[in-house]
Amino acid sequence: MVFAPALSSVALLFHSAEYFALMVVGLSAIAAFAGTGQVAKALLMTVVGLMLGTVGEGTMFSLPRFTMGIMDLQSGLSFVTLAMAMFALPEALFLVLNPPKPGTGKGEEIKELRITRQEAKSIAPVIGRQSIQGFFIGVLPGAGATIASFLGYAVERNIASKDEQKEFGKGSIKGLAAPETANNAACTGSFVPLLTLGIPGSGTTAILLGALIALNVTPGPRLMLDEPQIFWAVIISMYIGNIVLLVLNLPLIPYIAKILTIPRNFLIPYILFFTLMGAYIGQNNATELLILIGFGVCATALKFADYPLAPLLIGFILGAMLEDNFARSMQLYDGVAFITARPMTMVLLCVAVLLVLLPSLRAKQAKIKSKGIADGD
Repeated sequence: MVFAPALSSVALLFHSAEYFALMVVGLSAIAAFAGTGQVAKALLMTVVGLMLGTVGEGTMFSLPRFTMGIMDLQSGLSFVTLAMAMFALPEALFLVLNPPKPGTGKGEEIKELRITRQEAKSIAPVIGRQSIQGFFIGVLPGAGATIASFLGYAVERNIASKDEQKEFGKGSIKGLAAPETANNAACTGSFVPLLTLGIPGSGTTAILLGALIALNVTPGPRLMLDEPQIFWAVIISMYIGNIVLLVLNLPLIPYIAKILTIPRNFLIPYILFFTLMGAYIGQNNATELLILIGFGVCATALKFADYPLAPLLIGFILGAMLEDNFARSMQLYDGVAFITARPMTMVLLCVAVLLVLLPSLRAKQAKIKSKGIADGD
């Protein structure tokens, strides 16, 4: 509400070269999803994700690629189908193939759901940082909340202490707060380019753009002058929406948490049913079910082999945007000269290198420190 006019001019500074560098920063988040000694596995999964992102028609040449003659693949793989194949289906199959030992699931009750003062104190800095970072990522047209979520998780894991890093992926409250905060902030930030430039910042705002145009309202720099009631109605609706969510969610938390007490014998069939129905309804195409099952089985095998699945999804999400912006930048600057020609691009690429190297440097520093302690003993 306060910074929209100023941020709209900042968004205009981002050209194809900067977007390419921003996608590279997003790919650097793989370091956060790689456990100790798993960087090579994470890189491999990212490459697989980038390869899957090339399936379908390329925006530069509009020719089908890697479709194997299957017409249903000409528009590419569905993000929803791939996401469920990577996370929902493997979890259900993993529960079937690796059931808990007798007696391990008994006596576990959800007793206290309120956040403690210590937990609130620990996540307060995380919420502050990711609110700002997520908002600025959301302001960039096309970046979206997904990239903000992954980057939020990556940044917080990289700056966390060594002991806290071990908790990420195993129920860390900071690992939960970071992507959720960044996601919410980016959703709000995506309205800035829509209302000030007429450029959708995410899939949701793209739908809103179509609705506004259908009502003969043109979002852009003159929206605040020509249709101020629409501009401020959108802003006020966000305040009201957050208050309503707060009022609804807090009393419902105890009831929503009861889902965790459902026996696995009943939960697994529901997970499989809704996963299959979600993939089919999204495209109204039976081929999606075959793709879902195929990738789901492969993802389950990778899960047993301890391969991180999140980097694959990051590579798939960013692959198309990375390719398109890189190709445009190469055309505009006759090669890779855009890296040195645009200072902002160079800065973003340096940030990406730091995000990749930081975990390795920390691990090396910890190894030297532990060796020194051992020599001292």
